[in-house]
Amino acid sequence: MERSLAESAPVPLWLDSPRRPARRPTLTGQVRCDLAVVGGGFTGLWTALEATERNPGLEVVLVDAGRVASAATGRNGGFCDASLTHGLANGASRFPDEIGELERLGLENLDEIERFVLAEGVDCGFERSGTLDVATAPWQLEELHRTAGLAERLGVPVELWEAGQCRGAVSSPTYLGGLRTPGRCAMLDPARLAWSILEILERRGVRVFEETPVDCLRRDPAGVVLQLGTGGRVMAAHVALATNAFPSPLRRVRAYVLPVYDYVLATEPLDDEQLGSIGWKGREGISDSGNRFHYYRLTEDNRIVFGGYDAIYYPGGTVRAEHEQRFATFRLLARHFFETFPSLEDVRFTHRWGGAIDTCSRFCVFFGTALRGRVAYAAGFTGLGVGASRFAGTVVCDLLEDRHSDRRELELVRTKPVPFPPEPLRTGVVALTRWSLARADDREGARNAWLRLLDRVGLGFDS
Repeated sequence: MERSLAESAPVPLWLDSPRRPARRPTLTGQVRCDLAVVGGGFTGLWTALEATERNPGLEVVLVDAGRVASAATGRNGGFCDASLTHGLANGASRFPDEIGELERLGLENLDEIERFVLAEGVDCGFERSGTLDVATAPWQLEELHRTAGLAERLGVPVELWEAGQCRGAVSSPTYLGGLRTPGRCAMLDPARLAWSILEILERRGVRVFEETPVDCLRRDPAGVVLQLGTGGRVMAAHVALATNAFPSPLRRVRAYVLPVYDYVLATEPLDDEQLGSIGWKGREGISDSGNRFHYYRLTEDNRIVFGGYDAIYYPGGTVRAEHEQRFATFRLLARHFFETFPSLEDVRFTHRWGGAIDTCSRFCVFFGTALRGRVAYAAGFTGLGVGASRFAGTVVCDLLEDRHSDRRELELVRTKPVPFPPEPLRTGVVALTRWSLARADDREGARNAWLRLLDRVGLGFDS
């Protein structure tokens, strides 16, 4: 393991690119605008894009505490999924009366992203190859069959594969079966997509400031004032908060968001012989089906991006640069990679990184407003926000405009998840849950009393 990791760079693959835009200025003075967007990840970028499409003359300012796309947007696996609810099963359990409509809206949202990419000529490696969920333990096969039955009842096309068919498509001795879902997920380079949106926004006159943290916000007779950590101020008629896993300047949001660190490896590009040894001609995005699961996919240049399994919560919910490198997890991921693909035993990893995911207790986005509708926010994507963030941007714009839409009537939009308990209880609850999930994986999926209690109260920690 050590040899395969020895020369890996401690930086996200997607951000290690000559295409990365030059640093934007830091705001130290005072500006006025119609809309201030806080956060330069996908949620903030899509929100600004939607706002300027609806109102071309709108004066928009976007501020980011770091650099655009430098946090979760530039650190994820590049799975752009149609699901708005972190998967079909999770959505059906939480929104049983709406799941059909949510699936329709999610697919429509993915279609719109694809149209945007094609219409704007966005070079982000967009490849709508679908997904393959694989069982690597016998107990996981039953779960795949349940998901397939649910999908069929809702008219979602899926294909259940036996072990031989699964291994014939992607050669791994660990696969016991699979569930292929075609067309409902695209693989892409998330940073290049974000940078393209940034370029379009600036062409539309949006002013973008980096390394400009927001310390607090307050109501003002003319709207909202954002006090910046640089000493500057933004005075805006409306504010969209897209702070992801970072502490929101609106304190009420913090109880709903728990920052969990996810870790990822990327290999060197595979040559033809290496790629031929595993097949993978369909180029699906793959996830295995344990409570602690891996996700992996091929890039344009045939690297394998391989992440997941460990989900680390640091006591106190801190989000810090030093959490982005965790060698115990990188070694574990490398071992799991070679167990999955033993024919690639000589492959080396070129990049290793981590990043914080904005987890909430229902595993999918939630929304809200504050300051009499002057402020709106979206958060809690729990790792599946590349696609869902665009939908969230449209909802945030609806909320700020107080525009009636079918989206606003959704329970997904109207309700919030159960908040997490305060510290130090929060750290204890997370530790107990992680231990219980690991124990379930080791005991053929059997859930202990703690997990069953969470299930009964609607928290359902199962992914």
